[in-house]
Amino acid sequence: MTKLDTDFVRARFPAFDAPELQGQVFFENAGGSYTCQPVIDRLTRFYHSRKVQPYGAYRASELAGAEMDEARARLAALMGVATEQLSFGSSTSANTYVLTQAFAEKLEPGDAIIVTDQDHEANTGPWRRLAARGVEVREWRIDRDTGHLDPAALWALVDARVKLVAFPHCSNVVGEVNPVAEICAELRKAGIWSAVDGVSYAPHGLPDLGALGADIYLFSAYKTYGPHQGLMVLSPELADWLPNQAHYFNGDVPYKRFTPAGPDHAQVAACAGMADYFDALHAHHFGATGATPAARMAAVHDLMRAHETALLQPLLDDLRGRNDVRVLGPTVAADRAPTVALVHDRPGADLARALAGHGIMVGGGSFYANRALQGQGVDPAHGVLRLSFVHYTTVSDLDRLRAALDDVL
Repeated sequence: MTKLDTDFVRARFPAFDAPELQGQVFFENAGGSYTCQPVIDRLTRFYHSRKVQPYGAYRASELAGAEMDEARARLAALMGVATEQLSFGSSTSANTYVLTQAFAEKLEPGDAIIVTDQDHEANTGPWRRLAARGVEVREWRIDRDTGHLDPAALWALVDARVKLVAFPHCSNVVGEVNPVAEICAELRKAGIWSAVDGVSYAPHGLPDLGALGADIYLFSAYKTYGPHQGLMVLSPELADWLPNQAHYFNGDVPYKRFTPAGPDHAQVAACAGMADYFDALHAHHFGATGATPAARMAAVHDLMRAHETALLQPLLDDLRGRNDVRVLGPTVAADRAPTVALVHDRPGADLARALAGHGIMVGGGSFYANRALQGQGVDPAHGVLRLSFVHYTTVSDLDRLRAALDDVL
C-alpha cells in the first residue's frame, strides 16, 4: 500500500513554518485544522484582484464568479454528487438552522423526527426546536458505557410518523464511525429523510456521498483545511420537496434555495483550494491515473485514513493501559476517527493548560457535545481532554504527546 508522504503534506501547510508555532505540536484539529497553502493563495488573490460583485460583465467580476463556480463544481465532483447539490453557508450550525426552518413548513403536528444524544449541538439543537411547532422529537440514545449508537435501538423508535432521522457520521467526543450507508439505505426504504453531520468525519477524507446515500450531509471547510464556510449537500428529491428559504427570485436555483443570506464570495472561491490540495495529494502519491474526481478522492481518503489509523492505535493502547483515565468510544483505531476524549479526575481544561506547558496544543471542555457527555455519565462542566489529529500529524508528534501525557497525568 502507498504510504502518506508527510514531508510533502506538511510543506503545503504554512503553519508548520510559522515562527510562532515552532516547538509546538497541534492536537486540537477537531476544533479547526490548519489551512493549506492553495486555499490561502486563492483567498489572497481574490481579495487582491477579484473583490468585486461576481457574475458581472467586466473581467474581474467574471473571474470572481468563475472561481466560486469552480469551488462548487470541483468539490461536488470529489464527493460524487452533482454540482447543484452543494451549497455554501456561513457555518454548519447556520445551514442546519435553515434546514429546520424549511422542514417546519412541511411537517405537521404529530409528525415525528429522531435525533441522537451523540451529536455535537449543531446537528441536534436546531432539530429539537421543532418540538415548539408540535413535532414529536424522539431521542436515539447512546450506550452509557461505550458511547455506541446501536442501529437496533433506532429501528425500535421508527414508525409511520417518523419523517426524519438526524445523526452524526462520527461524534466529536466519541469518535466511533457510524454505519451511515447502511442506516440511510434502510431509512430511504421506509420513506424517511436522513440528515448526517459529517463535521467530525470529513477532515479525515471527504466521503463518497453518492455511496453513503444521505439526503443531507453537512461539514465545515475550516475543519477540512479550508476557510470558515459550512458545506451542505442535499439530495435532489429532498431539495425539491422542501420550500425555498432564500429570496423568491432564487427559488429555482438548487444551491441558492437554502442560503438566505448572500454568500461570502471570497471564502466560497477559496474553497477551490481544498480541491487543489486533494488533487495534489493524489498526483504526488498515485501519478496521473486518469481517475475520476470521486475515484481520486477515494484513494486520498484511504491514504489519509491508513496513516491516521497507524498513528492512533499505539496511543489508544497506551491510554487503555492506564487506570487513571477513561477513553470515550472505541479503543480499536479502525473503528473511529482520531478524535479521542479522555475523562480524568482533573477537569479537561486544567489538563489542556498543563499540556500547553509541554508545547502540546490541545483542548479541554465539553466541545458543544454536552448531551453526548451527559449520556456517558460525564459532567460537561468538568469536561474532557480531547486529543485530535489529522493526516499531517507525524510519529514524532505522537511521541511528544505520549511523553507529555505521562508527565501531566
